[in-house]
Order: sequence, then structure tokens, then C-alpha cells
Amino acid sequence: MELNQIHHLFLESSGTSTDTRNIKQNSLFFALKGDNFNGNTFAHQALKRGARYAIIDEAVQPTDERFILVTDVLETLQALARFHREQLGLSIIALTGSNGKTTTKELIHAVLKPHFKTVATVGNLNNHIGVPLTLLSMTTDTQIGIVEMGANHAKEIAFLCEIAQPNMGYITNFGKAHLEGFGSEEGVVNAKSELYDYLKAHSGLIILNSDDAKQVSQVGTYDSTYTFSETSETAVNVKLTDTQPFLSVTFKESIIKTNLIGVYNFHNIAAALTIGVYHKLTSLQLKEGIEAYVPANNRSQIIQQNSNEILLDAYNANPSSMEVALENFKGIQNQNKLAILGDMFELGTASAKEHLEVINKGVLAKNCTFYFVGSHFFEQNKAHPNFKFFETFHDLQLHLENITISNTSILIKGSRGMALEQVLKFI
Repeated sequence: MELNQIHHLFLESSGTSTDTRNIKQNSLFFALKGDNFNGNTFAHQALKRGARYAIIDEAVQPTDERFILVTDVLETLQALARFHREQLGLSIIALTGSNGKTTTKELIHAVLKPHFKTVATVGNLNNHIGVPLTLLSMTTDTQIGIVEMGANHAKEIAFLCEIAQPNMGYITNFGKAHLEGFGSEEGVVNAKSELYDYLKAHSGLIILNSDDAKQVSQVGTYDSTYTFSETSETAVNVKLTDTQPFLSVTFKESIIKTNLIGVYNFHNIAAALTIGVYHKLTSLQLKEGIEAYVPANNRSQIIQQNSNEILLDAYNANPSSMEVALENFKGIQNQNKLAILGDMFELGTASAKEHLEVINKGVLAKNCTFYFVGSHFFEQNKAHPNFKFFETFHDLQLHLENITISNTSILIKGSRGMALEQVLKFI
């Protein structure tokens, strides 16, 4: 079946499904494969549960006229998403970077959605499957699409750009993330800058933090930019006003009080304001949008639990985000502070060095106890009166079940695989 025919069936359907456990009635089921599953084996089940058609790439018995056999299901999904994006012809804003992608995406969405029909990446569905699914969730009513792009190897951002074809893009920062896949910090810069390369090649607009020398260097002489700065009056000017307990910023003589913690979120806020200015929103509309955003999903959340104040930032971690989180935590005015830090993954040969650097930062901290959780930290075990090391989460759990923590400011941060939000059950 030709791609345009599949697209016609898609338009007549209720959307896409990839998991038989939550099939949407009248949807197209894409029988994707993974290391430990093969969607083709669930094709009959998908139809039985309400899918209109099942797109497969292996013969399934018994046959059914509602099966659509293609060469490769994933490639078909990606090609369909690109074709659909081209047919819609809407404006696409793409975001990538080492840290802050999802928060920035949510802030941009919060600013734009009261005034435009927008669709944004759900959660962090930002890979070679998530980006196509995001594009396919857009309709003829959608005015602006906000697409988050993640990567852990070179050429992934370039590939996602070919599917999403963004008109505008923003890179949050270059940091020490996914070093195992990128090979080095230089590899990170080159890989994330593939978004810049695409925008330059297609006359797209770059949203640029002109205070970030690395970003300015990567953009070079390309002049289709829309900039923001804390110091320059020639750009969209946003100033940091207050950091405790939540960030406040000044924009056009207006104080915007956010629900975000950590100075590291300042540029995320500034980028969202800048994109709002570009779309001709008023200062009041921008203020209302930013102030309405409340972080969730274990990102930059402040939780009051019993007598403790918990800074939950456990969605992910890498050396760069860990550093800024600890720097922010240092400014918390409480004599009782506890940092519960989990392993950072995908660091390759740099893992031991980067985990040791985090531990050494703990040595310099005052009035703070550190719980280091996971095998990577455990291997760098260093004796210190304020340190405790736990090889597994279960070891930490046993410890927490036998102590009482009260009147304490607690930072919880680690890579997604550590699932440190579970700590909340035991404090």
C-alpha cells in the first residue's frame, strides 16, 4: 500500500496505537519491535481490542483483510509522520539540549496554548518513535507544534529534524550528558548543534541565548536569530530577580513569580518568554502563562511532607545538571540539609571520574549530609562523617525505615533508572 493511502486511512482513524494494553478505538496499530518484544505477535489482539487496521512487517496467521503489510513498521511510522507534517504545513518549534528540554517545552506550551491551538510532546516522548507519534497527534486545527528532541548518539537530532522539519529551534545548553554515546563533550556540542545545522540549511529561525558563549559560537554568522539576554537591551531582556524559594524574573518592568526552583531554570523561563514575544503576546499574557505553570513528573518540584521540605528533581541526572542542582541546594537556608543522590547513567569511560567529582563537591559542602545511592557511587566510596553510601535502593530503604528525618531540607536527584522518587514513601 502506498504511503498516501496509509495517510488517508490514518485521517479516517482516531489516531495511532502502539501498545495493545491501551488501544484507542478505531486507531491504526503499529506493530513495532524492540529488543524484548515483537508487535507483530499482538496484531490480532490489537484488532480484537478495537484497532481499525494493524500495520505489520511480518506475515501473521491467520490473515485478516485489516492487516497492512509493509517492509518495516518503524520506517513506515516515521515516513507517515513526515508526510503528515508536510500536509499540515504548520509551524514547528524544535527543542534539544543536555538539560532542561522538557521543562522549557512545558513552559513554551504554557505561554502559547491560551492563545494558539498548540500540540506539544507528551512527557519526554522525544526519540525516533516519540517524535513521529507527536507529529501524528497534530491535526488541521493545530497552529503550532512544540517538539522535544532527545539523542544519545550523533546524527539522531539530524534524523529527527528531517521528520519534523522545524521552522524554529532552541538548544537549551551543552552539558555532560550521554557521554557514552557521544564520546566527549565536543561530541555533545556537535550532536546537539545538528538542530542549528538543519535550521541554517532551511532558513529557519534560531532562538538564541546571547549570554551563552558556546551557543553564540555554534550559531556563528547566521543572522536569522531571535535572541534573549540578561544584560543586553538589544535582545529580549529578562533579568533574574529572586531565587528563594521560587524564581522570580523581571520582564518589561513586570515581576513574574514562577513555581520553579533553581537558578538553572532561569534560561528555560527566558526562552519561553522570548518565543512568546516572537508570537506577539503581551507582557500580561506572558506573565499569566509563566505563572500558571506548575512543574510535575519529578522535575523541580517542592513538596512539603510532614516537617520536611523536599526538592524533588529525580527525573534524570547527568554531571552538568547534578552540579547546578547542588549549587542551588547550597543556597537553601536550613541547618538541616540532606542530599540523596543517585547514580548517573550513560557516562561511559567517564563514569568513575564524574561520580567522584560529585562526591568531592560534597566534601566542600557545609551543614549537609549526603546519601549516595547506586553501584557507581558505591565504587567511589569515600570515608567522610557526612557521607553514607548505599549500593542499592533496597539498602537505602532499609536505612530510611529505621530513622526519623524531620525539619530537614532534602534534595532528591538521580538518573531515571534509579527511580529515586520512591524515597518519598520512606521519609
